[in-house]
Amino acid sequence: MDHAADAHRTDLMTITRFVLNEQSKYPESRGDFTILLNHIVLGCKFVCSAVNKAGLAKLIGLAGETNVQGEEQKKLDVLSNEVFVKALVSSGRTCILVSEEDEEATFVDPSKRGRYCVVFDPLDGSSNIDCGVSIGTIFGIYMMKDNHEPTLDDVLQPGKQMLAAGYCMYGSSCTLVLSTGEGVNRFTLDPSLGEFILTHPDIKIPKKGKIYSVNEGNAKNWDGPTAKYVEKCKFPKDGSSPKSLRYIGSMVADVHRTLLYGGIFLYPADKKSPSGKLRVLYEVFPMSFLMEQAGGQAFTGKQRALDLVPTKIHERSPIFLGSFDDVEDIKALYAAEGKKE
Repeated sequence: MDHAADAHRTDLMTITRFVLNEQSKYPESRGDFTILLNHIVLGCKFVCSAVNKAGLAKLIGLAGETNVQGEEQKKLDVLSNEVFVKALVSSGRTCILVSEEDEEATFVDPSKRGRYCVVFDPLDGSSNIDCGVSIGTIFGIYMMKDNHEPTLDDVLQPGKQMLAAGYCMYGSSCTLVLSTGEGVNRFTLDPSLGEFILTHPDIKIPKKGKIYSVNEGNAKNWDGPTAKYVEKCKFPKDGSSPKSLRYIGSMVADVHRTLLYGGIFLYPADKKSPSGKLRVLYEVFPMSFLMEQAGGQAFTGKQRALDLVPTKIHERSPIFLGSFDDVEDIKALYAAEGKKE
């Protein structure tokens, strides 16, 4: 990359301009989706700013309450949740919001209601806040099924019905990765402009990768196919090099690396968590949507992840996602296990 030339570029593709360009392809579009995305972007900028000065502003530490998942809430978690709920409601384009931090779904007041349902994890990986590891916001957007009084069924749709999904990672730079169903694009926040600029258009995940990402601390509780797959990563029998293990423990950071470099991210079910640990609506679905849009795959151990039909807003699922060929390998192991039974 020619950084000197880059520094003098004047034709910048901001995220707003990008979304407006996409909107112009659909003559029937009324701009509602663009307005909604602008409010999500605003929420990401606010949280990015709060994360950057968390230590100074005494936002690091516990808020003294426990959220619906039984995890102790960090002060930044609480702040981030409030920011996104308020930004989404004030957009006037949403009808139902589902947040990791709230036990119940939020039904928007009829006077501010729109056609979209948004599911989100306002601050994923927040147990890493104090040690400076990258954390992020994950979101997915659905359209209401038809014009009626909103119900939970409007968000309990399979992931393949999502209109858009993305995440914003707060790390060494603030990065927003977005798909509206036409590929995956990465935007980077330019702090001097206060704008997200398109820096990595049309991301494609490598067909096969050299990295696997899993919490091996749970190995004694894994099922057969997962144990066999990780063994194969470490001790390949075909003469190929072993895969490298990279695991951060912040889903946004681990999936971001997998998307860029290829490989596989695993969070399987185990004896301790027979239904898996990650939440379907606002973790599994958005990340699976992005992986598929980038040419990868996402699998639950039983089926394509985006075909799952959730029955509860905080439902959990196992997940294996990443490079196409790597996910094929784990699918083959589960298929072989199924034939034995």
